[in-house]
Amino acid sequence: MNVPRRAFLRLACGAASLPVAAPMARAQTYPTRPVHVIVGQAAGSSSDITARLIAAPLSRQFGQQFVIDVRPGATGNIATEAVVRSAPDGYTLLLINSQNTINAALYTKLNFDFVRDIAPIALVDRVPLVMEVNPAFPATTVPEFIAYAKAHPGKINMASAGIGGPQHVAGELFKFMAGVDLVHVPYRGSTPALVDLMAGQVQVMFDVTPSSLPHIRAGKLRALAVTTPERMDLLPNVPAMAEFLPGYEAFGWIGFGAPKGTPAAIIDKLNKQINAAVATPEVKTRLLDLGTQIMPPSAPADVAKFIAADTAKWIKVVQFAHLKVD
Repeated sequence: MNVPRRAFLRLACGAASLPVAAPMARAQTYPTRPVHVIVGQAAGSSSDITARLIAAPLSRQFGQQFVIDVRPGATGNIATEAVVRSAPDGYTLLLINSQNTINAALYTKLNFDFVRDIAPIALVDRVPLVMEVNPAFPATTVPEFIAYAKAHPGKINMASAGIGGPQHVAGELFKFMAGVDLVHVPYRGSTPALVDLMAGQVQVMFDVTPSSLPHIRAGKLRALAVTTPERMDLLPNVPAMAEFLPGYEAFGWIGFGAPKGTPAAIIDKLNKQINAAVATPEVKTRLLDLGTQIMPPSAPADVAKFIAADTAKWIKVVQFAHLKVD
């Protein structure tokens, strides 16, 4: 059967558009079933709490449940690899955070490349840290601490919630910029580290605000500085580290990502709704109560640039500290 040329061209153009039309159609109806958000930190962690806070308005907006799936272990690498291996269809997301960029600098033998294999969607908040000491420690300011540390090299114990975590690398960045020798003492989480800090077994710690604020307010710990570039509203009398070490900046952050290859239309749809969820009064108030700072709305491309810059910073710190966990 002969097909007229004009009809043939219409058929050919229609066939050529199918690969584009199908993902667009899926994006328009997305999601049609529950979406799983994989969290690589423990239940009750700030990552877990934040994931659940954002999941609630997303579930309402999309009319499908956003289910939180907590899979801790290997500093978040187990969860990340699970998402990397998932179908890029928008139904498996990753709660991304600063541990991912630190891991990208810290590990050399991972089965994935976080920057390459996870498509960024949106940022939610950043989690400041506080440099804090036992109230009996003979330094009440950062300059006094630096002077004391230089006079007693290798004699001050610096606690952290674990090797390669945000608390650890924030302390290593301080050591690098201040030129001091502190002995790193890793713990299995912030709680035991804080217990020993308050008991005087260790002398200093860089810890996230959600776990530090109650002890600082109770007078059980002395805050010397916050690690954000500017002072915090929750601790207005505590200086920023950058006031003493210009350029110092360290904080945890939280956002959302998806497997590489997830259709751009689905990424954009999620980006819009996550930004909207963060702006709701109930989510905003809860995040601020936790001591976090809301990140401004950002496009996926902006998140990618942020992740690249954060990774580059931690590569320098990891190299300085000679950290290796493989």
